[in-house]
Amino acid sequence: MNLSKLLLAFACVAGSLLWAGSAGGEWRQWRGPLGTGAAPEADPPTTWSERRNIRFKAELPGLGHSTPVIAGKRIFLTAAVPHGEPLEPPSAAHDHVHDHGAHDNMDPTRKMRFVVIAFDRHSGKRLWTTTVRDAQPHEATHVTGSWASASPVTDGKRIYASFGSAGIYALDTKGKVLWEKDLGDMRTRHEHGEGSSPALWGKTLVINWDHQGASFLAALDTRNGKERWRVPRDEITSWSSPLIVEHGGRRQVIVAATGKVRGYDLEDGRLIWECGGLSRNVVATPLAAGGVVYVGNSYDWQALLAIRLDQAKGDITGKPAVIWSLDKHTPYVPSPVLTADGLCFIKHLSGVLSCVDPATGGVHWGPKRLPGIRQVFASPLAAGGRLYVADRNGVVSVLAQGKAFEVLATNRLDDAFSASPIAVGDTLYLRGEHHLYGIASTVAAEKR
Repeated sequence: MNLSKLLLAFACVAGSLLWAGSAGGEWRQWRGPLGTGAAPEADPPTTWSERRNIRFKAELPGLGHSTPVIAGKRIFLTAAVPHGEPLEPPSAAHDHVHDHGAHDNMDPTRKMRFVVIAFDRHSGKRLWTTTVRDAQPHEATHVTGSWASASPVTDGKRIYASFGSAGIYALDTKGKVLWEKDLGDMRTRHEHGEGSSPALWGKTLVINWDHQGASFLAALDTRNGKERWRVPRDEITSWSSPLIVEHGGRRQVIVAATGKVRGYDLEDGRLIWECGGLSRNVVATPLAAGGVVYVGNSYDWQALLAIRLDQAKGDITGKPAVIWSLDKHTPYVPSPVLTADGLCFIKHLSGVLSCVDPATGGVHWGPKRLPGIRQVFASPLAAGGRLYVADRNGVVSVLAQGKAFEVLATNRLDDAFSASPIAVGDTLYLRGEHHLYGIASTVAAEKR
């Protein structure tokens, strides 16, 4: 059996080990039950509009680009809600420490309620809203960003939400805050905001704290928020979320960043391997299946690397552990998605999609421009044998999975989507700037 078939044969097995609390019929972490952006048990609709196949449309109290998570009958998401009288922007007090080249920033001129919200996943009814902190953010974010961009994670009993500089919090499923952790203030590059989501394995919560100061990776005890370990990182700001995998009986945390992509032992934070090749401003989260990790970015230059974990020891830059690499059409903000047919990714922020063989990097199709898709922050979703790509103008393109390019539908709603689409059962969930949508076929909805 060739390498391509081996990878596909073991992808589901490896994927199921990405997170000990994973549940296939739920969406408990930022990139789904396999950590690959795929929902193998879901079968959401292909077409919809504001008047068709909308199970619910729930108003959101504030802005957030965090992707929701789902456990049981509940959806959990975060938001930052401005309130009160206008305040002096923080930039007025620390112009001297502004990052050179800062641009397109949005200053916080009011206090924010940092909130965690629970919705019923069938009706869209808001069940509770918990304010975990009320404060004015200490620095700006990008004009297209938000102060609630890190996605929460849940083990089904607790929700763990990171607001970065505004704290990390654990809540029970009724909205009670169980503990909080203050890791200090980040100074992000160009003051473009924070966005790395926490990763969870068992009783360990991992936080990536790369910024324009003393960067580090920290592991917290989920029972009380105490640090299990902390390792310093020689890195500038990255927005990439950690990925936890198990390989060869060893659990490791993989973090993509400017200087190196690195793998750390989950038990004690010890460095296992590192690999250069990415440029500045790393945003996309790594994914893994079949013993291979895929990392990429697109800023100063374009890069996408496939790394075999069984060969990843020490510095593997330019070594055989990197089984293939690409230098064109690679992703910037959106993370790739891995299906049974290929590894698919957005070119930079555009409406251009490519799909390659995950074993060799050989092109299945692409780059192909998606009709109606203009600027993409959301990561693609794979569900029901289809790919879903959402853009910031309210359009979602639906494509057939496979080795041939085929657009099935182009759908538009009255909102804008920066958070990634997710799917559980027969329902597609879209978190917009103003509303949370539950999208299900009319026939399926009538049968409930």
